[in-house]
Formats: sequence, structure tokens, C-alpha cells
Amino acid sequence: MASLNVGNLGEYLREQRRTAQLSLRQLADAAGVSNPYLSQIERGLRKPSAEVLQQVAKALRISAETLYVRAGILDEKERDDLETRAVVLADPSINERQKQVLLQIYDSFRKENAAEAAAAENGTASGADAGSGPGAADAPPPPG
Repeated sequence: MASLNVGNLGEYLREQRRTAQLSLRQLADAAGVSNPYLSQIERGLRKPSAEVLQQVAKALRISAETLYVRAGILDEKERDDLETRAVVLADPSINERQKQVLLQIYDSFRKENAAEAAAAENGTASGADAGSGPGAADAPPPPG
């Protein structure tokens, strides 16, 4: 039985294919998948693998991560994280060491924000004691 995500994926693929002005057959050939299989994906009858989605995304010249989210393979937050990392790693104006340092800083901020959000959700942190929660070891000691 087709899930909502798969149907949503199929509709999205059909829209992207039409925007690219490709026939079903042309997209199937470009992606290296069979025409009937691609048709079934568009109609929400099949859930393609990540590999097939990657091939289709490449043929459509769109982000594979977007298709992964539509298919329920990846959640929105993971996609944003992957896209951010891809942009940093693809930047030719910074060297490899700088890329790694930038990604480490990015990870640090994400962990800190996640810890703060979790603490706020649990009602365990306030403005006065926010520096004593998770990640506080990385912060300088309070003046005293």
C-alpha cells in the first residue's frame, strides 16, 4: 500500500520532470531506470531506493536530499545539515583545513543549540543558569 510520502514524492517528481520539459521516457533514460518503474514511482505505487532517487535527482539536476526528504528517507533537519556541509566542502576559496575547522565550529554551535533547546523544553534552564547546562565545559568560567 502506498504511503502518503511516496505519493507526495511522485507528485513532486512529476512536477519537476514537467518543469524540466522531459518526457517520462527521457527522464527514465537519463536516470538509468526503466520507464514503467519511473511511472510507478510518479503514481505513488513504488518507493524507490536512495540510489534510484540519487540517479533521478542527477538527471533532473536537483538535490538528492530534497528527494530523500520527500520519500521519508531523510528528515528536513538532516537535509539542511547535509546541504550546509556540502556547500562548505565544495567552496574552492578555502582550504581543506579551513573547511574542517569551519565544520567543527558548525557542529559545536548545533550541539550547543540542541542542548539549550532540550533544556528549555524540559524547563530546566533559565537565563540565569543557562551557562551551567550541557556544553558549559566549553564556555569560560563565570566571573567570580
